[in-house]
Amino acid sequence: MRVHYPRTSHLPWSPGASSDDVRTTDLSGLAGREVVVTEKLDGENTTLYADGLHARSLDSAHHPSRAWVKSLQGLVGPSIPAGWRVCGENLYARHSLAYHDLDSWFSAFSVWDGDFCLDWDATVRFCADRGLPTPPVLWRGVFDEKALRGLRLDLTRQEGFVVRAVAGFTRDEFSARVAKWVRRGHVQTDQHWMQAPVVVNGRGAAAALWDVRAGFPVDVPALLAAVDMRSTNDLTRLDLLGRTGDARLAGVLATLLHACPRPRVMARLARLGLPLARRVADLVGLHPLLYRDFPDEARRAGLTRLAMATDLGVLHAVAAAVGDTQAVEWSRMHAEEAGLLGPDPWRPLRDALTDLAPGDVRDRCFAEARTALADGRLHSPEEVPAATWRWRAGDFPRLIVLVGPAGSGKSTFVTGQEVDDVVSMDALRDSGDQRANPAVLREALGRLDRALARGGTVVWDATALNRHQRSTVATVAAGRNALVTHAVVVVEEEEAARRNAARSHPVPPAVLSAQFARFVPPYPGEAHRTWYVGAAGTVEDVDDAHE
Repeated sequence: MRVHYPRTSHLPWSPGASSDDVRTTDLSGLAGREVVVTEKLDGENTTLYADGLHARSLDSAHHPSRAWVKSLQGLVGPSIPAGWRVCGENLYARHSLAYHDLDSWFSAFSVWDGDFCLDWDATVRFCADRGLPTPPVLWRGVFDEKALRGLRLDLTRQEGFVVRAVAGFTRDEFSARVAKWVRRGHVQTDQHWMQAPVVVNGRGAAAALWDVRAGFPVDVPALLAAVDMRSTNDLTRLDLLGRTGDARLAGVLATLLHACPRPRVMARLARLGLPLARRVADLVGLHPLLYRDFPDEARRAGLTRLAMATDLGVLHAVAAAVGDTQAVEWSRMHAEEAGLLGPDPWRPLRDALTDLAPGDVRDRCFAEARTALADGRLHSPEEVPAATWRWRAGDFPRLIVLVGPAGSGKSTFVTGQEVDDVVSMDALRDSGDQRANPAVLREALGRLDRALARGGTVVWDATALNRHQRSTVATVAAGRNALVTHAVVVVEEEEAARRNAARSHPVPPAVLSAQFARFVPPYPGEAHRTWYVGAAGTVEDVDDAHE
């Protein structure tokens, strides 16, 4: 069934409302609610379904400006559930505003399940998984008319903004939950755009990324230019099993960059967002494992552990595209038999823990359940409550292990955390000398053990550059039944060198370079959970241990 998109009321102070428009005088439907304010884009209102699309008019005829969005619907339509629809702006043709750096010629602003509009965060996730960007967010918070009136737009390139409740709502509630502000004289052309020759809006570098996410053919030169990296590899053998969104983009980038060092890939792609960067880097680092001989009786357990770290379907696709296809196919058969090739093989375990609130206890129980499944001690989701009972009280210490070379920002990250104790290797040295000192390490591990025995949250502040260094700390943590979190700080070597030079006791440049050369970031699954900290010192991504 086709459905008209509702008319959006103008805010009381919107200067662009005409005599034909609806202006609201009652904002009680937004008052006290969390709202999100997004840029109002100057395009054609368009609705995508599983089996077609239409513009605002349900019987909209063909127009050259609709050809591209029709091809987009052909790609994403199969992943739109029956009875659902995605509403957005078709931005292919220039209307009143000229765009020069769009992420895509389609921007989605709402997703509907029948007569229910999904909440904003679910909308963003649903659209991103299908390669559909959403409009730029200008403000978010509890509705504040003063703050909204204070928003300043560049009216030469922005038409206005839309404010909507973050929570989902029904179609009957639409007029009370959504409103817009539009610039005065927003229609500035003498001739309607549909009667004029089509002038195509410009797209920016990020468009190559969104095209890949949506399923369009990959423009390799444009994609490499967008990530500012080089590659001579090709994609002729890549089959991504119908994946879309970041899963498809990660597989394409990992195939192109599979010969690059994993830490460099993660740091270089961080500008695109750490969630994507670390997924690409983990695919780069893990795909060679699928070429190795492995006893078939232990293969299922090994693949289960690999699935803790990465999307096994995409990992097998990358490995088959760049290496021994026959060996990978044998591994793929075992993974498929174990039910590990899908995009979220851990959903049944997550669902078995819905009685626990998100947080430390749920993370610990989920991590222990996954490990038990890999070890063969857990065989079904129904066994999860019994297998995790000992951690449900939450009476275990917490350990945060900082991971990253000197100057990456580990100590700065700690200052923003609520912790009970910090065990710092640097604090136990007389200077910034980073040479291995067995006495210092023994003293630090002893302090760590005593701190964990007291309970609370403890931080291990050292470089922890490789698995061996982290395993020494993990042994102490296991002895105290601690929840272990790896906090991986991701920065490029040049930025770390700049920060290091400003320290009171800088590490010698040669030592810092050697640290980056030895740096092997942990994979998801090596600890109970993993946080990824960006250059700004905040957690920008978490591993797949929880939603």
